[in-house]
Amino acid sequence: MGRKRKGDPVSGWVCLDKPYDLTSTHAVSRVRRLFNAQKAGHAGTLDPLATGILPIALGEATKTVPYLMDADKTYRFTIAWGRTTATFDRAGETTQSSDVRPDPDAVAAALPAFVGEISQVPPIYSAIKVDGERAYDLARAGETVELKARIVRIDAARVTAAPDADHVEIEIDCGKGVYVRAVVRDLAERLGACGHVSALRRTRVGGFTEARAIGLETLEEFGHKARHLEALLPVETALDDIPALAVTDEDAFRLKQGRSIVLIPRQVEALKTRLNPGSRTVSATTGGQIIALCEMRAGRLEPARVFNIEKSGDLTDVDYDRTQG
Repeated sequence: MGRKRKGDPVSGWVCLDKPYDLTSTHAVSRVRRLFNAQKAGHAGTLDPLATGILPIALGEATKTVPYLMDADKTYRFTIAWGRTTATFDRAGETTQSSDVRPDPDAVAAALPAFVGEISQVPPIYSAIKVDGERAYDLARAGETVELKARIVRIDAARVTAAPDADHVEIEIDCGKGVYVRAVVRDLAERLGACGHVSALRRTRVGGFTEARAIGLETLEEFGHKARHLEALLPVETALDDIPALAVTDEDAFRLKQGRSIVLIPRQVEALKTRLNPGSRTVSATTGGQIIALCEMRAGRLEPARVFNIEKSGDLTDVDYDRTQG
């Protein structure tokens, strides 16, 4: 007999508005303790100096984390002109300075070069592994770090504010793997200036938006478990772009046992029109609750991840009307 997990079988997502100067790992730990959850994880690390959307998965929702890692994101950040730092953010030591202050029009004119599929070299102060070691650990130890360029995707980039001559605010919509600090490094170089990130906020991760977000202090002020549960989003929130198929109780039972089910031709054709390009993943549900993530092959659904969401103390008893966005 396996050991019983400590904590409660709470399953769902918390759309956390991560505060400044807190690591993503510490944010997850604090949320897990508040919910007394058995398991917890997050989708997409935010640097301690960044704020904004940090989706935190509890319980069975941790099984959907990989599907959210590839989600599109939106970042809003401020560039402070005049100083380049080793980390390309406000925490780093100054490596170069300049009197050049690009005006907002010049910045806007340069941004189209950063839209589309572009080649980007990650900052050496990043979590990328080099021979098994984190790049930032090697850099802090004074070792020479060389990272290879990667192809990343930026869908849109726009100037959103220019509070004074020393600062400009930019917003980008992008795919996975984009480093804002690298965007600022390369943009400053293109404009013949020195600059670094003075503020960074993530405003969207897939379907997780600011309208759905809740602050850590607000969560900590809740006095009882029922209030915490009201802050939870369904497990399926991370699967907004994956087609769902309602199945019978009999088929649900088969899927939960790890067995495949047969689809009728009209189900196959309907799902094909809704699948993402190159994807075979389908969400199987019954009674409005997810049962399994499946792969559709040769007219069958084969379970890849099975969910065991209990009906007490989890999302089935929660009203979701507050989570709009």
